[in-house]
Amino acid sequence: MKLVISVHHRFELWNPPAWLGERLRQDFPALEVVHLPDYEGLDRELPDTEILVGWSLKPEQIQAAKKLRWIHSPAAAVHQLMIPEVVASDVQVTNATSVHGPVVAEHAIALVLALAKRLDAAARYQQKCEWAQGQMWNAQPRPREVAGATLGLFGMGAIGREVARLALALGMKVLAVREHPEKSSEDPIPRSPDVQVFGPGDNDRVLSESDFVVLCAPVTPRTRHLINAARLARMKPEACLINVGRGALVDDAALLAALRERRLGAAALDVFTEEPLPPESPYWRADNVFITPHTAAVTDKLWERHYELIAENLRRYLAGQTLLGLVNKHKGY
Repeated sequence: MKLVISVHHRFELWNPPAWLGERLRQDFPALEVVHLPDYEGLDRELPDTEILVGWSLKPEQIQAAKKLRWIHSPAAAVHQLMIPEVVASDVQVTNATSVHGPVVAEHAIALVLALAKRLDAAARYQQKCEWAQGQMWNAQPRPREVAGATLGLFGMGAIGREVARLALALGMKVLAVREHPEKSSEDPIPRSPDVQVFGPGDNDRVLSESDFVVLCAPVTPRTRHLINAARLARMKPEACLINVGRGALVDDAALLAALRERRLGAAALDVFTEEPLPPESPYWRADNVFITPHTAAVTDKLWERHYELIAENLRRYLAGQTLLGLVNKHKGY
């Protein structure tokens, strides 16, 4: 049985370390493990590959991979893999949402706190050596408390559930939107009178009642540009938007207009439609935008966490058991 690791990215941390393949060979001696440093040798390896660790494939590569039975993506989002050839095949797809969930949730809550306490503005004034106590108080939105505030949460997967748990610990009320709210009784979501779960039909209601809105939904045809001009118009003028999901969830032109015209309090964005965010992007110059460069999932424990999930799923795969993080290919998550 052959497993190929084929992940290559300009950011060093996203690339699997050499020890990953070595440890898999040691712990699963019956497995042939091929760890490719780039994508050049992938076409040569695919015809007899049964398991692939990677986040994208071309249609012709799927057709050539006659023995492929399982693709594991080290990302949480798998929309790059949801091409017709994969969806129509019997290849199982798993993702790493459980790896990224707790880390991304911490980052989301950190951004909520940063905007509530206007740490973004404080950092800008620090660069100018300016004691701006009065300016920060008189700006909009003003520094405020998160206890008692309402957090609108779009997406209740591994990230969203942890965001909800942390928000509750801070004394916030959580209004969550998920595609199938009726399944909430079956899932390990936080149980509290301060958590309400809605379906997509209540998007506007949740936006209108929220002080902070956190996006961590998967990208599907239904969620693409979830936040558009009409939805932004529903939000409170002092509300803050946090996106730790994907850039495609937001209509950039509509968000920039709302921020520029002060129809929205502020935004904290970790993900963008185009990455790296180009220098000419208006986001860089907006004084009510806090940017983090897609670092929500960054942690020194990342690949150890990846290994634990991959190894557990390998044990399950070899035993014919259900895999963790299994993706519904027709839904795209």
